[in-house]
Amino acid sequence: MSYVLETVNLVKKFGGLVAVNSVNIKIRRNNITMLIGPNGAGKTTFVNVCTGVLKPDSGRVYFNPVNDERRKIEITGWPPHRVYSSGFVRTFQIPQPFLALTVLENVLVALGGKGENPLIAPLRWLWIRDEEDRVVRAFEILRKVGLEEYWDREAYKLGAGQLKMLEVARALATGAKLVALDEPIGGTDPAYAHEIFKHIRDLVKYIDVTFLVIEHRIDIALPFADYVYVMDRGSVISEGTPNEIANDPKVIEVYLGGQ
Repeated sequence: MSYVLETVNLVKKFGGLVAVNSVNIKIRRNNITMLIGPNGAGKTTFVNVCTGVLKPDSGRVYFNPVNDERRKIEITGWPPHRVYSSGFVRTFQIPQPFLALTVLENVLVALGGKGENPLIAPLRWLWIRDEEDRVVRAFEILRKVGLEEYWDREAYKLGAGQLKMLEVARALATGAKLVALDEPIGGTDPAYAHEIFKHIRDLVKYIDVTFLVIEHRIDIALPFADYVYVMDRGSVISEGTPNEIANDPKVIEVYLGGQ
């Protein structure tokens, strides 16, 4: 079994509160792994620690972007920009695109390019072909996330669900191998929420990318997951397939309130 991310006894405290309590999670490559739990369970804090937004108090985080155990790297405590550059990218509950730029321009910014170098920019012949290739690549990404027809629309004109998919598109443009999605269907209507997860499922199927999804609307999201971890009060209380989780008495009691 190949894992793209592993945490070993990861701990994060805020004073006397243990927000992440010796968490051991393994994210299988080319899968959709879901992280669920009630508010305050420690899900977002866990992702923040893994991506360098917060420093852990103890424990280890290992990232394996190239499917080679010999090249697995420890990223514990790395700053966010270094984690991002390694191929581990996260999105946020509230999308943060460049609102005044078009959908295409947002993806092009994430792709980068030779023409952005101030020393090369005046020498058009050095970067024009690269620029054309970037546009082609950007349209390919937009097609994969269902935003191709909105390519020339400013980001601020998009709906909530479309903004979520633009965040995914920007993550893919960086060449990410692991994308952590924080509530990708939050604020979206149920019909489009299903479309979002269908696109995510297709991405896992056709390209080399893995998703770690934090989500509350498990009635919609759970069927799309390959594997699920459940957190409560900073600890993992259950893990397994979606069917196993849905029938786990601990999950029903803690997460669903015994309903």
